Amino acid sequence: MITITVRRATAVAVPLLAGLLLAGCADDKTAAAPGDTTGPVAVKATDSECALSRGEVKSGTSTFSVSNGGSKVTEFYVYAEGDRVMGEVENIGPGLKRDLIVELPTGKYQAVCKPGMIGDGIRGDLNVTGAAAAQIDEDTALKQATESYQRYVNSQAIALEQKTTEFVQAVKGGDVAKAKELFPVSRTYWERIEPVAESFGDLDPKIDARVNDVEPGTEWTGYHRIEQALWEKNTTTGMEKYADQLLVDVKTVVAKAKVVKLNPLQLANGAKELLDEVATGKVTGEEDRYSHTDLWDFQANVEGSQAAVQALRPALQQRDAALVTTLDTNFKAVFAALDKYRVGDGFKPYTATEAEKKQLGAVVDALAEPVSKVAGVIAKK
Repeated sequence: MITITVRRATAVAVPLLAGLLLAGCADDKTAAAPGDTTGPVAVKATDSECALSRGEVKSGTSTFSVSNGGSKVTEFYVYAEGDRVMGEVENIGPGLKRDLIVELPTGKYQAVCKPGMIGDGIRGDLNVTGAAAAQIDEDTALKQATESYQRYVNSQAIALEQKTTEFVQAVKGGDVAKAKELFPVSRTYWERIEPVAESFGDLDPKIDARVNDVEPGTEWTGYHRIEQALWEKNTTTGMEKYADQLLVDVKTVVAKAKVVKLNPLQLANGAKELLDEVATGKVTGEEDRYSHTDLWDFQANVEGSQAAVQALRPALQQRDAALVTTLDTNFKAVFAALDKYRVGDGFKPYTATEAEKKQLGAVVDALAEPVSKVAGVIAKK
């Protein structure tokens, strides 16, 4: 068996890899037997390769068991055409292992590792064959869960467009104080549904990239580009074009979010992704580094995670009532920890001490652990 690894410079310049997979996982306990297209797919990620035990799975629910043997924190994605995210696991530290459970219809996909969590990643083709019935076609509770969550997404998308429009108007009108006031408010609706927005290819980085996440040769745009001008320079001068582009991109996300068809595992994985966002960006203070409005985002991420879990609640109650009780308790603990930082309808500037960051991180970790079990429970027949 062989492993082929390539680092893509851009999403366009390099053609898709064919035949990356089939490499080096035979000794992994999660590796499937030769010819098996139904068992877990073992993924061995390093700083320079992304080796899968096989490049074909049956349609329906698949598990990718990702082990990071490199020196950098990595991510693993399954992309549909146009880099639409079907599923992802983030923040896989060196020596750690994470599972991605994802529902995939028949078609052609790409399996992608992102060492360092930047760039287009190391990519290979993934083929999904057969014609398994979707979970929501076989389970009424799961069908109702996706419908419930879709209504939530739609309501948040409408508010996102409204508040971003107000924010853009303030920026273009040179009203610094109003723009600062609206910045965390408009982002609240974005942060609640970010996993859905992330599924639409490059719209997420255009809207929400921090300066250190921008690829060389790519212009920095979006919320944080404007945030820097507002708080570091106390001006909106020169931000008009970024404000216009932000609204265009947000409207595109909103239009797509209103019609996207979600499956139950996307809800479960999205709930965990939002908590990963909190752990890596909000608790550390890296996300809103100029405005220090991180706690608005923190709250919104947790609310979005809770909304996804609550939509799945009837199905979870049927499968694992004890997990539901734990989730309820731990969500309450996170909101209680956030309440200490409240001021009026918002939060005080986030300039937490290392001890405070550690305390917040601990309650988020305590919630993330049971949330990480939701996908596995939902995947059960």
